[in-house]
Amino acid sequence: MTAKRPAGGRGRAEKVSLPVGSRVLDDPAVAQFVRHLRAERNASEHTVAAYIMDIGQFCAQMWGVDARPPFPWKTPDRFSARRFLASFQKAGLAPATASRKMSSLRSFFRFLLREELVKANPFASLQQPKPRRRLPLVLSPEEMLRLLATPRQLRQQARGGAKRSDTPAGAFADYAARRDTAILEVLYSTGMRIAELCGLTDARVDLLSGVALVRGKGKKERFAPLGRPATLALQAALEARDAWLARRGAERTSAVFVNRLGGPLTPRSVERALKTYLEAADLDPRVSPHVLRHSFATHMLDAGADLRSVQELLGHANLSSTQIYTHVSVQRLKEEYGKAHPRA
Repeated sequence: MTAKRPAGGRGRAEKVSLPVGSRVLDDPAVAQFVRHLRAERNASEHTVAAYIMDIGQFCAQMWGVDARPPFPWKTPDRFSARRFLASFQKAGLAPATASRKMSSLRSFFRFLLREELVKANPFASLQQPKPRRRLPLVLSPEEMLRLLATPRQLRQQARGGAKRSDTPAGAFADYAARRDTAILEVLYSTGMRIAELCGLTDARVDLLSGVALVRGKGKKERFAPLGRPATLALQAALEARDAWLARRGAERTSAVFVNRLGGPLTPRSVERALKTYLEAADLDPRVSPHVLRHSFATHMLDAGADLRSVQELLGHANLSSTQIYTHVSVQRLKEEYGKAHPRA
C-alpha cells in the first residue's frame, strides 16, 4: 500500500511506504477502529481508506517499513506525534493535508484511549496546522448563463450532419444534450456535489414539488429545492432518457442520469463533458463541477440569502465551511469598488 506526497516542489511526488510483508489492517486495534468507523460513525469507504493510509504512514515512520502487526500502540509519545507531522511539513505538504493526517491519528488514539488500549493520546495537545485559505473559483452569473446554454447550442450545430436525430448516434446525442443541460441546471440550482448528483434516482426526485432528496457525506440526507429552469430541464431529460432506453430495448433504470449503455452516469463522465462545454463557451478550463457548487453559494449570498440557509442547502456540518463564501462576496465588492471609485 502506497501513497503519494509532494517532495520538495509541488510538481514532484514521492511514495510513502507502509509496513511491508503485512497490511496495517492486520493489526487488531486498527481493524477494531475500522469497524468503529463503519458501524458507529457511518463513515464512507473513501474516509475509511484515508484513515488507513494515515495510520499506515505513522506505523512506517514509527516502527519502520518492515514492522509487522500487532504494533505497540502504547509506545508513541508527544514527540513521536510531532516528528510525524514535521516530516510532512518538511516534504512540502499543504497545511490542510497535514491537518487531516493529524485529525486521523488524533481520532485513532482517542478511540484506543476509550478502549483502554493506550494510556494517553500523543496527538491530543498538538496544535492544528493553520490552513492557507484560498478563495474558491467562482463563475459570474453571466458566465453561468453561457455555460448552461452550451449543451443545447452544440447539439443544434451538430444536427444535419452524421448525428441526425433519426440515427442511433443522433438519438443518443439528443438525449445527451438534454441530460447535460439538466446536469448543469441541477448542479447550479441546488449546489449539490457531483457524487450526490450521480447518485440521484427517480424515487429521490419530486418534479411536482420541485425538490430532490440528496444523500450527502456520511450518508446524511437533505432536501434540495429545484428552481423552475432546473425542474423543466430535468423533466425533459427524464423523458428523453426513457425514450432512448425504449429505443435500445433496454430496461428502464432508476438512475436519473445514464450513459450510452444505459448505466448510471459517473462523476468522471460529468467532468469530461463539462470540459467540452467550458471550451465551447470560452470559459476558464480550470472550472470543475465543484465550481458550480461554489457559484451557487456565492450567488445566493450576493443576493442576500441567510448564511445558515446556505449552510443547510450545501449540507455543511459546520458553519465555518460556508463562511468562505462570504469572503468571496466581500472580495468581489472590493474589486468593483476598485474599478468604480475615483480614489479607490
